Amino acid sequence: MLPISLEFFPPKTDEQRDVLEKALPKLKELKPEYVSVTFGAGGSTLSYTPDTICHLRDDHGLDAAPHLSCMGGTRAEIRTLIQQYRDKGCRRLVALRGDLPSGMATYGDFRYASDLVEFIRAESGDYFHIEVACYPEVHPQSDDAHADLAHFKRKVDAGADGAITQYFYNPDAYFRFVDDARRLGVTVPIVPGIMPITNYSQLRRFSEMCGAEIPRWVARRLQAFGDDHEAIREFGIDVVSDLCRRLVDGGAPALHFYTLNRARSTVSIVERLRG
Repeated sequence: MLPISLEFFPPKTDEQRDVLEKALPKLKELKPEYVSVTFGAGGSTLSYTPDTICHLRDDHGLDAAPHLSCMGGTRAEIRTLIQQYRDKGCRRLVALRGDLPSGMATYGDFRYASDLVEFIRAESGDYFHIEVACYPEVHPQSDDAHADLAHFKRKVDAGADGAITQYFYNPDAYFRFVDDARRLGVTVPIVPGIMPITNYSQLRRFSEMCGAEIPRWVARRLQAFGDDHEAIREFGIDVVSDLCRRLVDGGAPALHFYTLNRARSTVSIVERLRG
């Protein structure tokens, strides 16, 4: 069976919690290898990720992996979080640089994700399986593709066990990135991150922030659908299912779905792949 993992964001309102609860029974049927929960950066939102991790593990029986970001955090704060997750029974972490929290003028004790990975290893040895991020279409803040690849290798050399890519819609970008990483001596699994298409304006906003390219033909088709959300969703399922097939046929070791806490599109895509 095709290995998959799922990503959630920690709900902060009753409405968001209801959306996630409605999605979980359908998503659990996909039997994900694990699920991950994004990091709530800054102030009181720090508790949302640990709370969601506990809920997914204790109430739903899912192997839940927290995202851990070094932005704005001190060594002491991150050490506490690492121990907290260890006490909860988590054996997997997703270690990220993250974005500087709104209103925060300075970085924390760590500037790069490689520093965070190195710190986690120093604090906990090989206890955690550590995933890091990588960017087949190049990180938007990177100087160039070569520098970006070098940053990725530093994270792996610091102790990462695997990597999850930023989402993309051009499979050739993924295959070229993997080939380039292998030539540098990177041997860890590189799992494609998959973003279902359900809302064009939202996708365009996300893509502008993270540097992901929406192919022109896809963008023009989405524009043509206007406010027909059902047509957008069905078209998106077709496009992303085809992308996933090409990735799996080309040797991708697994798929990591950015669910946005919703089930329908992710379930449809995975069922097509496994059917």
